[in-house]
Amino acid sequence: MNGVVDPLAPRYTVSAVANAIAAAIAEREFIVQGDKRLTYLQVVHRANRLARFLNGRGLGCHTDRRELANHQCGQDLLGIYALNGNEYIEGMLAAFGSRVAPFNINYRYVKDELTYLLADSGASALLYHGTFAPRVAEVLPELPHVRVLIQIADASDHDLLPGAVDYESIVGSGRVDPPDVTPSPDDLYVLYTGGTTGRPKGVLWRQHDIFVSAFGGRDFLTGEVIGSCQELVARAAATAPAKILVLPPLMHGAAQWSVLNAMTTGQTVVLPTAVDRMDAEEVVNLIDAEQIVVVQAVGDAMARPVLAAAARRGAALSSVAVWANGGAALTSAIKHRLAQVRPGLLMIDGVGSSEAGQQMRQLSSGDADLSSSFTPGPDTCVASEDLRAILSPGHEGMGWLAQRGFVPLGYLGDAVKTAATFPEIQGHRYSIPGDRARHLADGSIELLGRDSVTINSGGEKIFAEEVEAAIASHPAVADVVVAARPSERWGQEVVAIVALTGSADASAQHLIDHAAKSIARYKLPKAVVFRDGIERSPAGKPDYRWAYQQARNPPG
Repeated sequence: MNGVVDPLAPRYTVSAVANAIAAAIAEREFIVQGDKRLTYLQVVHRANRLARFLNGRGLGCHTDRRELANHQCGQDLLGIYALNGNEYIEGMLAAFGSRVAPFNINYRYVKDELTYLLADSGASALLYHGTFAPRVAEVLPELPHVRVLIQIADASDHDLLPGAVDYESIVGSGRVDPPDVTPSPDDLYVLYTGGTTGRPKGVLWRQHDIFVSAFGGRDFLTGEVIGSCQELVARAAATAPAKILVLPPLMHGAAQWSVLNAMTTGQTVVLPTAVDRMDAEEVVNLIDAEQIVVVQAVGDAMARPVLAAAARRGAALSSVAVWANGGAALTSAIKHRLAQVRPGLLMIDGVGSSEAGQQMRQLSSGDADLSSSFTPGPDTCVASEDLRAILSPGHEGMGWLAQRGFVPLGYLGDAVKTAATFPEIQGHRYSIPGDRARHLADGSIELLGRDSVTINSGGEKIFAEEVEAAIASHPAVADVVVAARPSERWGQEVVAIVALTGSADASAQHLIDHAAKSIARYKLPKAVVFRDGIERSPAGKPDYRWAYQQARNPPG
């Protein structure tokens, strides 16, 4: 566990919070998507019906948390293999309410990847959109432990798989009270990592820890945990709801956190109807039609097309007050363009990870230069290289970005990686996901980059993200990712894989010379590989495995 627990401190479960808030703001809109406009009470009632179904199929918690190691799960797991929609949120709430652990599935996975994930998780149940039914049918013969299938009808019109139950037949009618079980703050929320640098891993979070860390259970700056469920309800009821447009897929942790944070604070979540891609024209239309106040997006890959669509339509995006960014960098060039379109826009860059929750923030306006320094949240710090100490602000050299307190238990089924990522330092348990950082003298933390994509060239560490930002600032660059390739002279050398905007024309040397204005020469790419587009996850994160292949196999 995460240290000594104050017996008087609140211990939260998501289902208790959801039911209490829905009772207080029953008719307030929670989820809006196209013609669907579901209130808080409707969403929670539908989730409770699904929870009762799961419980009735014998799913739930079978082993008390106190009897398990940190890498073990004593609950049935529900895989959510779905596109964005109210069903995704209802599925998560239902799992929490029935003491089943929900986990995310990347809807782009091919057969072998899906088989691996469902086998690794040991999932007992699967909630999936009908469009994925053929893929589910392919993998089921290898997964005898998946015994409950719930199929969401969609435009694909695929028939129900043998043994599957139609989703609406479960949630459309019946009792709306929760099942006769008592969820525990120790029940799990499982978040699988993206697997862009290796095999996906299931991160095991206690419900209370993730609620406090990422679902709105505490003040980010002070670290003060909200004192009670009643206090949360009163705050939500007293809040004038803002509309939050969530662009990333809900299979991405940050999108889930955004929606559940919105629920905790009584906001309205708007989801685009284009669910397998981002339709920038629809996004601009939604901002105007729904008077969106907050846009939650991932990096330049989402901001660029929205800006282009706004320019084509002459849209001012006048309702937007906050552009919340996470998961990938929002470069200074794009920040300037956002501010030109919407003067006074507040841009919030968030830093977090599946293994640490929300860690740091950077608030900026369009006139600010790109900075890699962030304001740390509660319990965010920098650990020493040898993981034996926590470094004081102003320390020399670099260390590891670390999180203490409300952190995950470990990785599902992997005791060795659990011990490595969640070490004990000076008597306290920390999460060390692998980001390099410095704690600066002014108290801010400089984020250097993920160690797994760091390039070691001639004995110097080069962080891919820094080189990407330098290249991306060129106006001809639509997207860029940086990777290493072997070098006889340097060991590794930097290669930039670049996609240019429209009909723009820029040579490799021109881009390298541009980057030299902002980074040291030893960090500059030794080669530039041009591609029509950059492979990213549906959440907008770069696929570094693809990038490594491009760097090693440039066009002949």
